[in-house]
Amino acid sequence: MWCIGRITAEYRDRMYALLGLYARPYNAQEPVVCVDEKSKQLLRQTRAPITGRPGQCAHEDYEYRRAGTRNIFVAVEPKGKRRCVEVTARRTKVDFVAFVKNLLETVYATALIVHLVLDNLNTHFRQTLVDVLGETAAMAVLQRVQFHYTPKHASWLNMAEIEIGIMDRQCTGQRIATSELLQREVAQWQQQRNAAGRGIEWKFTRPDADRKLCRHYVSELLCLSTSDNTSLWLVIAIEGRPIPRQLP
Repeated sequence: MWCIGRITAEYRDRMYALLGLYARPYNAQEPVVCVDEKSKQLLRQTRAPITGRPGQCAHEDYEYRRAGTRNIFVAVEPKGKRRCVEVTARRTKVDFVAFVKNLLETVYATALIVHLVLDNLNTHFRQTLVDVLGETAAMAVLQRVQFHYTPKHASWLNMAEIEIGIMDRQCTGQRIATSELLQREVAQWQQQRNAAGRGIEWKFTRPDADRKLCRHYVSELLCLSTSDNTSLWLVIAIEGRPIPRQLP
């Protein structure tokens, strides 16, 4: 459940841009790929669990032993019905750049432009590629990428969040003790989802946003001077239609 606060002009512009991007027809030469990451805590059993059998669920003890954490990068192409998932030891600039390079050079090697949808995490910006690869190498990568950012505090607009939720329910929500087991489980889940052609059908549109969120929109006040030195205030409504109002 997301709490929607006051929606500023910047928030609105980014939201409209993403909703317009999602509404485009599918184009294999310009795939729209949503990227995010999540942390997974590795947990070891302290007692051997009782395995399940027909008519009886598996049982495990409530106690566990922490065994570190791993990062999971998730990239999903909703209309292309494809996802790429990678487990890493950390979530640094270097890890993010390596994941993006793999997307561009391996998964989408034949695409002209890859549209990446991201949140505002500090590693998700163009400068990160420059810092890691250097100016020349970064430019070679960036010429095939167009970044699209969610509004701040609005990661719900990133469809990678949906895919991560599905992954948690179907795969990573269980206790997993080792990094090797996590990698195997995630790889198998990814292969099955891709083979089944599972995509994401996004139905939230710009008219839906205006209808459901308009009470959160923040209006903008502009003061204009007239020829007789009086002030005329314009309240800019969300639809972009100015409402003139003369103030004393």
